[in-house]
Amino acid sequence: MDLTYIRRLIKILSESDVDEIEIEEQGKKIRLVKHQNSRAESAAVALPQFQTRPVHDLEAPAPVVVPAEPSALVPAPVAPPSSALHEIKSPIVGTFYRAPAPEAPPFVQVGSPIASGTVLCIVEAMKLMNEIESDVSGKIVKILAENGQPVEYDQTLFLVETS
Repeated sequence: MDLTYIRRLIKILSESDVDEIEIEEQGKKIRLVKHQNSRAESAAVALPQFQTRPVHDLEAPAPVVVPAEPSALVPAPVAPPSSALHEIKSPIVGTFYRAPAPEAPPFVQVGSPIASGTVLCIVEAMKLMNEIESDVSGKIVKILAENGQPVEYDQTLFLVETS
């Protein structure tokens, strides 16, 4: 497990309602636990707890985990949706991608007509690419998530004018 992977796990954990994640890969195990005792402490990042092994069992030096800046944990304000628009929300916590690959065109743009079942984006969670499909037909009015940025469970991703 590399440091970037661990940092992404910490970010996902800190931005979700989940209190604990435990992962084992290739004989290496990591357990991240989030403790929040009060609302005042909710902006602070809880340090993960690691299972330790004797030094001679380690293949490489243990990574140093640097928590994200508390200001980075404050979600960006989201414009309140119009009551006439349908919200398409993220079913999971993960990273939002507008296209199937970095060099590929986005699945949809503002103004794109869509049908029920149209793939709108991908939300990556734990190295799994989850295609998010439209549950209505209509036209994309607004895209509320930024490409490559983390999204929360139940966060509104798209506003659709239904037809």
